[in-house]
Amino acid sequence: MTMRTKDHHMPFVSSPFVTRRDVLVGSAATAAGLFLAEPGLATSLPNAPARSGLGTAYPRRDGPLKVRGAARFAAEHRFPGMVYGALVFSTIARGTIRRIETEAARAASGVVLVMTHENMPRLAPPEPFYASPTGMAGSAIPVMQDASVHWNGQPVAVILASTQEEADHAARLVRVDYEVAEAVTRFDDAAVGAPVAFYAGRDLQYRDGDAEAALAEAEASVDLEFSTPQQNHNQIELHAVTVAWQGGVLRMHDCTQGVDLSAITIAKVFGLDPSQVHLTAEFVGGGFGGKTLWQYHILAAAAARLAGRPVRMTLTREGVYRICGGRAPTRQRVALGARLDGRLTALIHTGTTMKIAQNSMTEPFMEAAEHMYRTDTMHLEIRAGVRDMLANTFMRAPGAAVGTFPLEVALDALAERLAIDPIELRIRNEPEVDPTTGKAFSQRALVGALREGAHRFGWQPRSGERLGRREGEWLVGTGMAAAYYPYKRFPGGAARITLGQDGRAVVELAVHDMGMGTGTATAAVAADRLGLPYEDIEIRYGDNRLPGNMIAAGSQQMAAIGAALTAARDALVAELAALVPAGAALHGRPAEALTTRDGALVLASDPATRMPLADLLARAERREVSAEAAAPPPSEAKEWSMHSTGAVFAEVRVNAVTGELRVSRITGVYDCGRILNSTLAASQFRSGIVMALGMALMENTLFDERSGRIANPSLAAYYIPAHLDAPEIDVAWTGIPDPEAPSGARGIGEISMTGVAASVANAVYDATGKRIHDLPITLDKLL
Repeated sequence: MTMRTKDHHMPFVSSPFVTRRDVLVGSAATAAGLFLAEPGLATSLPNAPARSGLGTAYPRRDGPLKVRGAARFAAEHRFPGMVYGALVFSTIARGTIRRIETEAARAASGVVLVMTHENMPRLAPPEPFYASPTGMAGSAIPVMQDASVHWNGQPVAVILASTQEEADHAARLVRVDYEVAEAVTRFDDAAVGAPVAFYAGRDLQYRDGDAEAALAEAEASVDLEFSTPQQNHNQIELHAVTVAWQGGVLRMHDCTQGVDLSAITIAKVFGLDPSQVHLTAEFVGGGFGGKTLWQYHILAAAAARLAGRPVRMTLTREGVYRICGGRAPTRQRVALGARLDGRLTALIHTGTTMKIAQNSMTEPFMEAAEHMYRTDTMHLEIRAGVRDMLANTFMRAPGAAVGTFPLEVALDALAERLAIDPIELRIRNEPEVDPTTGKAFSQRALVGALREGAHRFGWQPRSGERLGRREGEWLVGTGMAAAYYPYKRFPGGAARITLGQDGRAVVELAVHDMGMGTGTATAAVAADRLGLPYEDIEIRYGDNRLPGNMIAAGSQQMAAIGAALTAARDALVAELAALVPAGAALHGRPAEALTTRDGALVLASDPATRMPLADLLARAERREVSAEAAAPPPSEAKEWSMHSTGAVFAEVRVNAVTGELRVSRITGVYDCGRILNSTLAASQFRSGIVMALGMALMENTLFDERSGRIANPSLAAYYIPAHLDAPEIDVAWTGIPDPEAPSGARGIGEISMTGVAASVANAVYDATGKRIHDLPITLDKLL
């Protein structure tokens, strides 16, 4: 085994398949057995020890519960005496409420309470993301504290009634008279003088050399403008919360992606200690960045306190569009300069996005350009205009989803101009170290993913010419793009492990399962850490009273879980070491020299020196032993450049008569570190591709710039892919563990949202000769 080093010329090798740099080419990768696909066929990764369950396609633990209807979601919990809530939304973008008429609503059948700013309890404003380490709200706008209106769709009244139907009916009886103020709702107006965006603790700006001068002097160049629209979340589970005040404790059944952070944030709003909020969210029907803390949570809790009754608040689909944010629109410029051999001399990726004044969320679309390609000069910059609109927020693969679209389309255009195959152009600009930080990559296999993807897809190399063909009325083309998403691990990971005398372990952590199989994957990681059979691990999660303040976002939850479980395992070993009786072979050994394996406490350097865990607890007269620990700070990404990459290939068919666009097949090959469960991974990759097809072909929030109102707040007018829109999808992955990431895994929830729109746009160009720079790619742009 070679020595660990940050020198990228001396790769760390722990098996024939694991290197810091990708050195596999063409079919050699397949021959080596590196690329895995088809869930169920690959039961473990090539380098996994025989005892490890990591990579095994365990069936979802929550599957039977969901099939039987036994998995209760936020709106399926019930308290005695519970009433139902409905909201009244503002119809202006900015102004004040002059008069609100609620008499008819109060007199309506079944109505228990009408709450407006006039009788709303006095509360603190919520803390949004990045305002503090525990902020979980979409914005810092005070919730119904005065007559001010900040966006078109803001809640201005809450109705509680005995049934949902009665609450909805009464809400329609409320009449509001407004004093309208001048609002900034046009993109062009908000973009004037927009400052450089500040996001996640840094300015979204980077310069290396004079990129504009290099572009002007380049032997070949492209300079293109792009736009992506505003998009809304459409999780299959509507946003909902069921709340009750129980002896000074706020009890909440929620659909959040962050049980602990949501509880802390709402506790601060109500002036409570976090221990006075008990929030659970064991089952969540999709999150994608949008299931955080919104005004309806606070309004439901406030109304429950005012009425003295438990409340269930379930938003309608329109309600989700009115008060739960989505992806902000962008306008982007990508300019590339290159030598005739394809080496980039200039990379410029700049543009403007929109946000609100009361949050710090900016669509960071330049991130892929920061880390994907080598270039002599670089200029990256994002400016954020402030509009009076619903708060923008995270949406699957924030930044990367909309940022890879222009970058990868521009690379395709440059490849055509240079008469170089698009794959070859990317390979010629593969960096040796991170282009902006100079750090060594912890592990990167983009070149292998590109070549394996080309092999699986049947890519035809091209040298500047289009290879599209015609089949009757259909124009058929193929395109490709690279995929990208950064590695993240947030602070706050912690876990508790309780080991019983029967050899079974209970693992508790405040994490979440929004449909991705967290409980299943966590059990596999815990089994690996503890050296116990997978079946002997019980996982408890989705409760803020469990250890940790983790969040299911940024594709980082499993990394946080892995680090937390390692820390808790080490703490448990220390507890077990203290129980070893005198005279035993392990007595007096330091905890650092011990580990657990195959149901025993063992000497790490000599596993034959061991003591069965059941015997150890029995001799100590202990029914169980428990240990809790926090994960160490996430320092790995400070020392290494850690990113996931991939290659996406698409075939499209465009009807020459009607302009109808169909994606007929897609191949995605991803390099995301170790895959913890092949079935879950394939599902995540495919679901991201389908969601990205929606972004590419149809998703578009129609924001009326005259009124600031969303004009298509329903699935009847906001289009997302249906079954017939989903083509044949082939997915594969390298499976190379990242030696710096806990469990070797970098996260897979978001990367397959990236690269898809660009590969489709490039395929459309191959079929039709039309370069599409504005999403979605609708038929009017193809006729």
